[in-house]
Amino acid sequence: MAEKEKNVDLSTAARLSVAPMMDWTDRHCRYLHRLLSPRALLYTEMVTSPALVRGGALHLLAYNPEEHPVALQLGGSDPEELAAAARLGAEAGYDEINLNCGCPSDRVQSGTFGAVLMKHPELVADCVAAMRAAVTVEVTVKCRIGVDDQDPEEVLPDFLDKISAAGCRRVTVHARKAWLQGLSPKENRDIPPLDYPLVLRMRQAFPDLHLSINGGITSLDQAEALLAQGLDGVMVGRAAYHEPGNMLCGADARIWGQPGGLDAEAAALAMLPYIERHVSAGGKLGQVTRHMLGLFQGRAGARAWRRHLSENAHRPGAGPEVVREALALLAPEAA
Repeated sequence: MAEKEKNVDLSTAARLSVAPMMDWTDRHCRYLHRLLSPRALLYTEMVTSPALVRGGALHLLAYNPEEHPVALQLGGSDPEELAAAARLGAEAGYDEINLNCGCPSDRVQSGTFGAVLMKHPELVADCVAAMRAAVTVEVTVKCRIGVDDQDPEEVLPDFLDKISAAGCRRVTVHARKAWLQGLSPKENRDIPPLDYPLVLRMRQAFPDLHLSINGGITSLDQAEALLAQGLDGVMVGRAAYHEPGNMLCGADARIWGQPGGLDAEAAALAMLPYIERHVSAGGKLGQVTRHMLGLFQGRAGARAWRRHLSENAHRPGAGPEVVREALALLAPEAA
């Protein structure tokens, strides 16, 4: 797979992006997604600024050059520390630095970052300003429409006003509240109701912002419909992970009107050299194939594909042959 050009227009790439998802969107996952869509904007898992700046965990910044355009998502709330972390990300070659203002987990609450930052828009503005002063790459924000008993109609426009005044020009809004008390992170992805109309109104209220929507988007049809309503971008989360073939194959033609990307079977074959390199370097097959389980979702033989990978990827010495064996269990696609 040839190395991608870095000098891409991120505003164009952000018409379709794959959300940062903890424990999921690691470098192996992103490599697969890039095979399926050459143009989509990809995000890392959230990396905390303390881990980078205080802990020196620079291995968390590792990625494959083929992943561009790729954004680093940071978690934190100290402007100076976030600026230092952003500098490390920019030096590592990331195309964008994104600040997480949406994650509702207990761990991020205790660190006063993630969704709890919706309560502190002035602090977020200070963080954005410090990060922008530290790097030349774009600094963006991913947020919720509010938390707990906040009124999103009041909170979200004030939040967007303050961060845009600090120089943020691109924002992704998860169109749900986050309940910091009473709901688990998993429940926060499903239970709070979606409010797409509010995000659409924000698009009209802030014409200078590039606004992407996130939350509950499960198909390219839905993504296209939201773009047609005037949104600048659509960010897809779990659907891109659990059904990457259905969500990303053909996305370039539909979202950008340009051919590109492999079909699911070709992508699986293209992963084989990558897997060989990973295993030869001491990695485990399952670290890669766990991201490939949903590649053929909905196709005859998909269950056998998943089962074979799940049962055999952790065998001692398992390598690319396991993927070839799993591919042989798929039914041929109808012409």
